[in-house]
Amino acid sequence: MSVSASLERRRRNGATREDTNPYQIALQQLAIAAERLGLDPGLHEVLKHPKRELTVNFPVKMDNGSTRVFTGYRVQHNLSRGPAKGGIRYSPNTDLDEVRALAMWMTWKSAIVDLPFGGAKGGVVVDPRALSLAELERMTRRYTTEISLLIGPDTDIPAPDVATNPQVMAWIMDTYSMHRGHTYPAVVTGKPIAIGGSEGRQDATGRGVVIIAREAAREMGISLPKATVAVQGFGNVGAVAARIFHEAGAKVVAVCDSIGGLYNPNGLDIPALLKCSHRDGTLATHPGGEPISSSELLELDVDILVPAATENQITGENADRIAAKLVIEGANGPTTPLADRILYERGVFLVPDVLANAGGVIVSYFEWVQDLQSYFWAESEVNSRMEQMLLRAYKNVRATASRENVDMRTAAYLVGVKRVAEATLLRGIYP
Repeated sequence: MSVSASLERRRRNGATREDTNPYQIALQQLAIAAERLGLDPGLHEVLKHPKRELTVNFPVKMDNGSTRVFTGYRVQHNLSRGPAKGGIRYSPNTDLDEVRALAMWMTWKSAIVDLPFGGAKGGVVVDPRALSLAELERMTRRYTTEISLLIGPDTDIPAPDVATNPQVMAWIMDTYSMHRGHTYPAVVTGKPIAIGGSEGRQDATGRGVVIIAREAAREMGISLPKATVAVQGFGNVGAVAARIFHEAGAKVVAVCDSIGGLYNPNGLDIPALLKCSHRDGTLATHPGGEPISSSELLELDVDILVPAATENQITGENADRIAAKLVIEGANGPTTPLADRILYERGVFLVPDVLANAGGVIVSYFEWVQDLQSYFWAESEVNSRMEQMLLRAYKNVRATASRENVDMRTAAYLVGVKRVAEATLLRGIYP
């Protein structure tokens, strides 16, 4: 029975709920690769579990004199290929399982693009929009102090993620450095350029999404300057991707943020939307299009769909209504395993997060290297090197998909998991 027929039968029986726990999804994805690779069961068991997990509960003094306790996490998944690398997100919805999944995905992502990093992730349960700038700084510095026993230039290097930015990274770097008595620029990446950040880092993830979209579109006979694009999410990744698509001549017909979205079949004025978002904190106040919901945006008939918001956006419930020819994952974990199967069966070409949004970790690696050497590169060099590494990884994954007759996510996992498994085996079990 086909996936679509199976899904229809489940709907008739009223059983269409999927397990959308991010960590369980990450484990399912690993299991698919482990079976195809014929991994030893013991090695598979090692790769299933994070190496370290830290949960911290810490007090912060609020502006009104009250004290509030926040919960934060830092998870290191695997360190076989090098120090841990991964972002920190501020979200009221984050939890330990989400951070575990994100750390595991970072392990595979770093391996797929062949960086000497393992995977990690961090998060604080908070809505940063509800805090003043001073409260946000105090919370960031206290969280940094709590996780400082794990992070360091040679052990675990954080970076921006959802609702964090270069200013937050600056506070983390300064706090860590103050505790150790001198400056450690390489303890975080995604910093402001004035204190050791890299040219090109701010745009790297979104730029990489467009580079991957261009390559995939070329294979399908779609010219990027003539393509229609919908972008779900207008944050660190989505806004940059929308801008670069627009600059490349593509027609960005729909975008949305956490509050609402806009649709214009003739194309949106992306520079004006960027100004509106910076000014008002939302796209909803801009008059240049019709209102559209996030779920409606996903089902638009466009050439390229970029889910760049959060996890579990394309599921078994809506995968058969995705009309885009190409799906390029800007967010981490936006598509469930069942949706992957449905899209593949329907001929939708999907490039997974662990490859499509890897431009950010590539340039984070460049920033780390520059900090360690105290020698910095021009933006043109950063962008050129990032594109070379990303395209090399894309071609490797694409060749694996063709050779093994599998979808692109499975192919990417075959590449990444195999590299991590090999490093784990070569290093052995201590003692």
